[in-house]
Amino acid sequence: MIFLRSTLREFTAVGIAVFIVLLVITFTTQLIRFLGFAASGRIPADAVLILLGFSALAYLPVLLSGTLFGSVLLTVTRAYRDSEMVVWHSSGVGLLAWFRPVLLYAAPVVVLVACFSFYLTPWALGKTEQYYHQLENRDDISAVPPGVFKESKTGDRVLFVEKVTSDLTQVANIFVYSVQGDRQWVMVAKRGYTELDSNGDRFLVALNGRRYTGTPGQADYRIERFERYAMRIQQSESSKSFFPTQKSLPTRQLLEQPTRLNLSELAWRIALPVSTLILALLALPLSVVNPRSGRFVNMLTALFLFFMYSNLVSIFQSWVAKGEVSFWIGVSTVHVLMAFVLTLLLYRRIYGLRLRRRRPA
Repeated sequence: MIFLRSTLREFTAVGIAVFIVLLVITFTTQLIRFLGFAASGRIPADAVLILLGFSALAYLPVLLSGTLFGSVLLTVTRAYRDSEMVVWHSSGVGLLAWFRPVLLYAAPVVVLVACFSFYLTPWALGKTEQYYHQLENRDDISAVPPGVFKESKTGDRVLFVEKVTSDLTQVANIFVYSVQGDRQWVMVAKRGYTELDSNGDRFLVALNGRRYTGTPGQADYRIERFERYAMRIQQSESSKSFFPTQKSLPTRQLLEQPTRLNLSELAWRIALPVSTLILALLALPLSVVNPRSGRFVNMLTALFLFFMYSNLVSIFQSWVAKGEVSFWIGVSTVHVLMAFVLTLLLYRRIYGLRLRRRRPA
């Protein structure tokens, strides 16, 4: 009972620390990525936190899997390095006895990973795709961040506004560069606003400005002053219909429509909780170290197996999508292989240690 409580307590403490580190790294990388999108005008600045939240939900199953594997690995490795494992072995607690606390510790995490994998992550990815779809169908003015030159969706116009109100109806210090055949024109205005016509067309109305029209290299430029100039804002040519990808489809829909792509996505969702459990058990034999040997040899081996496992799952998922292997082979092969590696490592760690002890000096 003491052994169970102490190991569960240490697993939890180390797991919280590992999860916080992985979460901070993920948040930082995703925040830098979305800030870069906002700086280039691809997304508005107020969308950064929304997309960051959806991205965190999408990455949580992988983070929880890595947290479980890392916490078990670090805890048992510390026990070996501090010679604590010698005390447990002499008390009759061998390596196989660690399976019970690991399974008790891993069970709620595996259930949580399954919930995210089958339900919450597809929902978060679906919301992200819908949000991107709404951003792509914005008009040119709402897509221009203040203080940034932005090319229109049609590619024949460059817009710049210094200030935009929160409701995107009033703008200040407008600059528009456009190309029409061989001629180019530049329009500048102190202020303006957007206006919706009765037929549904949206216009940018510039006030108190000038327009310069001409051909580069020639002296035929014409300068026009105006008090009010209405310019139709080109709407996005993309379809208003939204078609979600396989990653955002509900699990029930994947089962009802068993196409190759849907089955490959289903194989990935099944692989996440299964691999989480196998990796947690695999961390036990990988944690066996000799205190006199190198401190990071087992860590490198564990990282190699972790990434190899993940890559093999991705490879078999792509094979299922291409129809090169059946769904059941794609789902089971990698996990059976890693379960065999787990059995082989346990046999080597347990029976190899017993043979060394019986060997005469």
